[in-house]
Amino acid sequence: MSFTKILAALDRSPLSQSVFEKALELAQSNQAQLLLFHCLIGDVVTDPLPFSGELGLSSQIISQAYQSQQIYAEQRTQEIQSLLQRCCETAQRCGVATQFDYRMTDAGQGLCQAARDWGADLIVMGRRGRKGLTEVLLGSVSNYVLHHAPCAVLVIQAETPIAPSAPTSDRRLTTVKG
Repeated sequence: MSFTKILAALDRSPLSQSVFEKALELAQSNQAQLLLFHCLIGDVVTDPLPFSGELGLSSQIISQAYQSQQIYAEQRTQEIQSLLQRCCETAQRCGVATQFDYRMTDAGQGLCQAARDWGADLIVMGRRGRKGLTEVLLGSVSNYVLHHAPCAVLVIQAETPIAPSAPTSDRRLTTVKG
């Protein structure tokens, strides 16, 4: 199977580096184009509370909270632009035609829409490995994308730390005489 347009879903997690490396490797071996993509969470920037007057909150408090939220959103956007730009330059130095984009939207829906709009034939993304109640409450972007993507999906699993076992040198063989 050969890929011509690979979308790599990047974020600021440690797993993102593995996603980028695998997408770059695949793009090089397939002589494919690469799109580095990130979804800013849609609720990073929201309007002031619609019911603030009914809740007895002063307009000054609401205004200050909104301004703080705007500053945070601008910082996050700049951080993501910087990350995507650095990765884009790295890929281009490796001879891969690369571009980047980001959107203010839900991650799962945004990834699927970006893949559809760009005509991607592969999405490379990470999976943190949430399970049980955590996955139910926080959702699973990789699960959503696997079920809704318009193309193939490669999921890079986060490494789970292995619990250290007891050193064998401390174990002693005991003989019991009866």
